[in-house]
Amino acid sequence: MPFDLQTGLNERARQGLLRQRQILQSGQGRHIELNGRRYINFSSNDYLGLAAQPFLTKAWQDGLARWGAGSGASPLVTGYTEAHAELEQTLAEWLNVESVLLFSTGFSANQAIIKALLQKEHIQYQDRLNHASLQEAGAQSPAKMLRFRHNDMAHLASLLQPHSGLIISEGVFSMDGDQAPCQQLADLAKQSGNWLMLDDAHGIGVLGEQGRGTLSHQGVASDSVHIRMATFGKALGVAGAFVGGSRQLTDYLLNFSRDYVYSTHMPPAQAYAISAAIAWVKQADEERAHLQSLIRQFRDGITGLGLAAAESSTAIQPLIIGDADKAVSVANKLRERGLWVTAIRPPTVPKGTARLRITLTTAHQSSDISLLLNALKECVTDV
Repeated sequence: MPFDLQTGLNERARQGLLRQRQILQSGQGRHIELNGRRYINFSSNDYLGLAAQPFLTKAWQDGLARWGAGSGASPLVTGYTEAHAELEQTLAEWLNVESVLLFSTGFSANQAIIKALLQKEHIQYQDRLNHASLQEAGAQSPAKMLRFRHNDMAHLASLLQPHSGLIISEGVFSMDGDQAPCQQLADLAKQSGNWLMLDDAHGIGVLGEQGRGTLSHQGVASDSVHIRMATFGKALGVAGAFVGGSRQLTDYLLNFSRDYVYSTHMPPAQAYAISAAIAWVKQADEERAHLQSLIRQFRDGITGLGLAAAESSTAIQPLIIGDADKAVSVANKLRERGLWVTAIRPPTVPKGTARLRITLTTAHQSSDISLLLNALKECVTDV
């Protein structure tokens, strides 16, 4: 046999890192059902509880009735409809960018940017904790990749060469829940003559005025970031992604991004549903305030328990365990108590930083947070 697959699987199992899927018998929400048992769900990125909202289901149905199930082609053939164009215009106006291009996934959008823009004469400066889609594309790019210590602006400044390429960071980091210092990133980009890209998959919808994301939350001008990417599958409750920036940028990607040119476009019914989600998100101040109150309750409780919570003020609240087996053990104990929390292990996070990735949503109630805190007190001390 040319490929010894089992050896790799056995090694992953030996390290306690073998991954397996879980089959849900329910949709997303405050509760999920697996193997006939109901759990309170603390592992969803559906931060505003939109995925199960009836109005969003109806928007999908209306889109299906108008546009059918699929787009039928790539966007440069016959796959680009009024539903897509209207969503792009809605996003551009909402986020104060000149132009937007839609992608089927955030992974694809991030890869498209790096593969289309960066050539061998360029340098990319990536935060060490950037998402796998960014780091993988960076490693495969002909451009030199320099990784700066997480959110360490002094280290980034020491690496920067003038007019050399692209600084890449996330708005809210997916495994740590902390935010990038966006104004400092923008200042360094301007001073050095480099471009700045921000992946705001976990900030859009949740943070900022009208849910505009991390830049709005931090009071940073939209035009100080050259490239913005975010997804629709988290706070917006649907799926897909976009890249926003200048008209010149989106025209370039439309012509030179193979990920865009040669992929069947997202279904127009999906684009229609996303537009409905955005309209709701823009006025969801009460829901965002509720989420912030839950975050404060959780953080106050964790501090009182003396547990090692990460420095996060967002819906992502990691509890660092360290050892992968221990993290899995705590997650299993929580599930025995009816709480679904996921253990995140290397290589998703650095070795020695295995954790419980706890996510809070507006679907949760204060009583859910109290139940989780009491269970954590028992389960973490048991391992």
